[in-house]
Amino acid sequence: MATYYNNTFSSEVVSHRDSLRYFALSLTHHSEDAEDLLQETLLKAFTYKDKFEANTNLKAWLFTIMKNIFINSYRKQNKVKTIFDSSKDLFYLNMPETRKNFDPDSRLNFKELNILLDSLGEEYRVPLSMYVEGYKYKEIADEMQLPIGTVKSRIFLARRQMMEKVSN
Repeated sequence: MATYYNNTFSSEVVSHRDSLRYFALSLTHHSEDAEDLLQETLLKAFTYKDKFEANTNLKAWLFTIMKNIFINSYRKQNKVKTIFDSSKDLFYLNMPETRKNFDPDSRLNFKELNILLDSLGEEYRVPLSMYVEGYKYKEIADEMQLPIGTVKSRIFLARRQMMEKVSN
């Protein structure tokens, strides 16, 4: 009976492979990373198959495993980028990448994007600039004394205007 269950489980897991691959690609946006994520998900699924409850949604279980692996690896990567301060209070410092690391092509693109940003009307330029600087929608809305929906709309429209100008 256990052999039958193992074979059924294995074949069902493999039947979801394509769906899992698409989901992995949507998370990583990179085919090699997506393939790594898929392999790690399958490995975890087979390793912990005894945790799966029969007659429940296997696909949802697999997608949850994949999502958790992705989130955990994202958090792990961010921890690697965190620098520890040896002061008395042991603050964590996140060091942003400096613009000095841009290659000449990136500098040109950055300059062009700033020109495009400056060409927007103030009602679109200000919220988009604040968003790019790291402000949350709520903070922008409070600062500009606007409803949050208006802020989101203006950022969306500003991006669209910039994309149209770039494609022309």
